[in-house]
Amino acid sequence: MSRHAVRAGEDRLKPEDMVLTPRGLRFAGRLWPCTIGRGGVTRDKREGDGATPVGTHRIVGMLYRADRMSAPADWALPIGAFDLWSDDSDDAAYNTMVQAPYAGSHERLRLADRRYDLVMLTDWNWPEAQPGRGSAIFLHAWRRPGRPTAGCIAFRPDHLRRIAGLVAYETRVIVPGALADLPATAARC
Repeated sequence: MSRHAVRAGEDRLKPEDMVLTPRGLRFAGRLWPCTIGRGGVTRDKREGDGATPVGTHRIVGMLYRADRMSAPADWALPIGAFDLWSDDSDDAAYNTMVQAPYAGSHERLRLADRRYDLVMLTDWNWPEAQPGRGSAIFLHAWRRPGRPTAGCIAFRPDHLRRIAGLVAYETRVIVPGALADLPATAARC
């Protein structure tokens, strides 16, 4: 099944869907300013390309820093001191949460800055990751307005917290293919 369209039988947008547009993420009756990957939107996501992949993705997890905030949802899990995310496409743990010490290429989930104080995980290239297709696409806080991500969708921290309180497990995040036809700078919301 193609990840480039809404899944068969689900071809209609639902009120609870998140839809990326050139002006922001449409969700819960409003348009939320956001940033996307430095590579714009792509139909052919690859590890390290910095692009946000076209497709219908689902929110399949929520992580938060318990030392910095209360649980944003009853299904959110705290980020531990040794939690990492594997982006090593040669490792069996590719595109999953792993624990330090971990020899493969990875990203720390517990950062000094506040980008990952709250993270929503999507099902991009998960649970059966294909090597090289790109690791996690998260929804997280931006470093600053307009600064692109490595492929994730990022928001103002207070907006992210409000969004987290409105989403449900398996909320759809729709990245339309039409955005891939725009120049990378035009596709940034």
